[in-house]
Amino acid sequence: MLYGKWCYPVSVIIEGKNLKKYFKTPRGMLHAVDDVSFTIESGQTLGLVGESGCGKSTLGRLLIHLIELTDGQIFFEGKNVTRPKRSELKEHRKNAQIIFQDPYASLDPRKTVRQTISEPLVIMRELTKKEIRAKVSSLMELVGLAERFADAYPHELDGGRRQRIGIARALALDPKFIVCDEPVSALDVSIQAQILNLLQDLQEELNLTYIFITHDLSVVEYISTEIAVMYLGQFVEKASSEALFENPLHPYTKILISSIPVPDIHHAQQRIIAKGEISSPIAPAPGCRFAARCHYVTDECHLPQVMDEILPGHFVFCCRAKEINGI
Repeated sequence: MLYGKWCYPVSVIIEGKNLKKYFKTPRGMLHAVDDVSFTIESGQTLGLVGESGCGKSTLGRLLIHLIELTDGQIFFEGKNVTRPKRSELKEHRKNAQIIFQDPYASLDPRKTVRQTISEPLVIMRELTKKEIRAKVSSLMELVGLAERFADAYPHELDGGRRQRIGIARALALDPKFIVCDEPVSALDVSIQAQILNLLQDLQEELNLTYIFITHDLSVVEYISTEIAVMYLGQFVEKASSEALFENPLHPYTKILISSIPVPDIHHAQQRIIAKGEISSPIAPAPGCRFAARCHYVTDECHLPQVMDEILPGHFVFCCRAKEINGI
């Protein structure tokens, strides 16, 4: 089955086409997200990785309209949701939700666990009070929160339980797509593993589709089907999780992967260190934005670039990728 003139297969949940988000600053336009395109299939996870300030969270928030696009198009199950009307946005909220990074700052300290989880259901006005109460109990059980915490406040709970509240709230409207905005970065390592396993179990049980935003490469490898590497507002490489870690093709990706700690004292870590300074994201010049820090830079790198499919399913934003990797 296909959708309309765009001919989207049913399996594609969300697509971004040439997405741009610019912010006006005293020094000029800051290009937070600049001409990013992608698709995510139903039940899959697109991992989004890159250093702080590269535009990962901005991109995630664009997809659920927490902030609005400067340019580009967003399609959800084949329907254009780029500039939704108020009624359309309310419907989109049922299908697309977010889990925030800080499990404490994202919760209202004046509301109990039950009140927090039930808030989306109250706003939608589709269930009775009795049905909402039953739904909240079901969601708490689903995410591993004991019923005894229903009347507790956020400050009375640890970070792992707070994040489970955030997950339950995101699931309240039975969404199909969830933006996971660094949902484990503020948690202890042991708790991180629990939350990651919970997210995977929920994905399998509910057929959820994720964008998983993180700066932790070990985490993104564990949970993602595909991975996109961002640098200064643009994708520089996109491939399956396995292909990206086995054969990184972009110089920036190579640097990121080389920085993963090796837990073996008998093998020295072969780090690749970027040179130079990060370029300004304000009114950036044409060409590769990583050129100023790249060991392989030539004059050609300062010309306009395109994202090429270097290997099947493996896309790279680098004019010298084939030469560098001997392809």
